[in-house]
Amino acid sequence: MPDTVTFIGLGTMGQPMVRNLARSVPVAVYDANPDAIAAAARNDGVTALASPVDGAGAGAVILMLPNSAVVERVLGDPGTPGSLASHVRPGTLVIDMGSSAPRATQELADRLRERQVAMIDAPVSGGPRKAATAELTIMAGGPVADYERALPLLRAMGTSVTHVGPTGSAHALKALNNLLSAIGLVGALEVLTTGTKFGLDPRTMLDVINRSTGRNQSTEVKIGPEVLDGRFQVGFSLPLTVKDITNALDLSTSLGLSPTVSQACVQFCRTALADLGEENPDQSEIARHLAKATGVDLTR
Repeated sequence: MPDTVTFIGLGTMGQPMVRNLARSVPVAVYDANPDAIAAAARNDGVTALASPVDGAGAGAVILMLPNSAVVERVLGDPGTPGSLASHVRPGTLVIDMGSSAPRATQELADRLRERQVAMIDAPVSGGPRKAATAELTIMAGGPVADYERALPLLRAMGTSVTHVGPTGSAHALKALNNLLSAIGLVGALEVLTTGTKFGLDPRTMLDVINRSTGRNQSTEVKIGPEVLDGRFQVGFSLPLTVKDITNALDLSTSLGLSPTVSQACVQFCRTALADLGEENPDQSEIARHLAKATGVDLTR
């Protein structure tokens, strides 16, 4: 395990991940939000950084950022003086744990490799609740030797860690997983809307579905407490959902495929996001959009 870690990106997921990581190794943190830095630095084993470059001397740099564009902006180009990427030492391990675009990850890893800096992609699944308990599912892509170097760090944050292939493959799998999850959520909400319109009770439907073949993670975990009970707090935003499933669809089309179900789901979520008109609606709030479109409110 590296003797120190720099962790950049202290959002809903980053904060609990840092708390767990700091139980195993000293962590220096940075975020664009000073309040987030201060909150993280209150944990034992965590220190604050004044800038990302100040963390360039760590043995590993972990990024938990929203997308590839932010990763590029924070890390910078290895050939640009003053950038974080230009300051990290040869032998440093960069771990992108956000949901970046697979092709962008491959290109960035190639540029870092020219400076003898290793990079793996290690996105997570499980949401804030699993992040808090260090029970995340983590998928990792990159050379096996680099993955093995990262493994002690990843195991400090997750209970299921799997090497899935070369660089970029984990970001591809994460995007595809989130697309499948979104398809399950949208499909379940449409089914419940139809049944409710017919006269069935949505909670009764959900109970039966969860004992039948139509169940999925959304019916079992999300829809009851977050939609039917009206909380709308899955903890994963709709803008991030749209970003991830768009990455998955872009990957599919770049391979010459035309996945009609995926295309329909992505378009539905984009329309829901535009319709909701909020700054950062929760993923579950697509049910509000569906209620407006159909006149059927599932909230009871």
